[in-house]
Amino acid sequence: MKLQRKNRLRALSLGAVAVSGALALTACGSDDTGTQTTGGSSSAAAGSVKCDGAKGQLLADGSSAQKNAIDAWVKNFSQACGVQINYKGAGSGAGVTSFNQGQIAFAGSDSALKPEEVVASKKVCKGGQGIDLPMVGGPIALGYNVPGVDDLVLDAPTLAKIFDSKIQKWNDPAIKKLNPSAKLPDLKIQAFHRSEDSGTTDNFTKYLIATTPDNWKYEGGKAWQAKGGQAASGSAGVAQGVKQNQGAIGYFELSYAKDMTTVAINTGAKTPVKPSTESATADIAAAKVIGTGKDLALQLDYKTKAEGAYPITLVTYEIVCDKGNKPETLAATKAFLTYLASEDGQKVLVENDYAPIPEEIIAKVRTTVDGLS
Repeated sequence: MKLQRKNRLRALSLGAVAVSGALALTACGSDDTGTQTTGGSSSAAAGSVKCDGAKGQLLADGSSAQKNAIDAWVKNFSQACGVQINYKGAGSGAGVTSFNQGQIAFAGSDSALKPEEVVASKKVCKGGQGIDLPMVGGPIALGYNVPGVDDLVLDAPTLAKIFDSKIQKWNDPAIKKLNPSAKLPDLKIQAFHRSEDSGTTDNFTKYLIATTPDNWKYEGGKAWQAKGGQAASGSAGVAQGVKQNQGAIGYFELSYAKDMTTVAINTGAKTPVKPSTESATADIAAAKVIGTGKDLALQLDYKTKAEGAYPITLVTYEIVCDKGNKPETLAATKAFLTYLASEDGQKVLVENDYAPIPEEIIAKVRTTVDGLS
């Protein structure tokens, strides 16, 4: 199974569409098939996007974790269909709030809707409710800035103590035990966390709660609860804080970890696991659908000890009404989400350091998107 998974990921990587993270909102002409064209031929960057009557403008907000993926998707889709998509990426909490206030067509969230949020969504989704569609997978990397230390290994108890300000120096005995050959400096740790409600925070702390409850006694959720540390806005802000401060460590998606070193996690497997699209997919593949009806919320395995499976993963959901979507944005919403869930759309994830959703799950997403009304 591991070999098949690796081969599948290699195939995805080779077939991925090369994309830029910049937004492109260029309108193009259309042909009779619904696929938009430029100068009489299909846009290479857009792949096989099907516009299906999409037009106008879409407003969306939410997860900053998926922002780099959204930017790439928006570029391709907008080139093909001429639809302007404005995704703010202000955080999962902000996205869910805006969605339930009827301000946006869809939201991105790294946590599934809570029961009370589903109830609130029924006021916006006339005759329906908000549902969770898993669209983006990936590891939550722990990036760090410690001069002279290139291969840092940490485990859940040590991470919990670092982010709870109980371990404050990089040469602490607990870190030395995990890294006997490393030259750990007598340097103060600066642990960066998100300042706003964040699904990334929710998933990171779910990992700590699941694996080391004796060392992480907070209830969890999107809001950071531990004392001390440094706060920064968005995954980009946390990553920037780590890059600019010696002794810093922070959590963010792998696409934000470029040009920095990341922690390998000691899960109890033979070899500590580094964050990668492959290691995240190995964990997400074991996820179970726990949503009911058309909701496809997943349960992840934070306690995995499987070889090559990275335990700190997240899935970003696109939150949309199953019924009762606004008529003026329904066609564009369906077409955009259809592209995200398509084979070409999922290939874009690999090219941008995200993990594609396993086929058996993304197939259910495609069916659900097709039935949105």
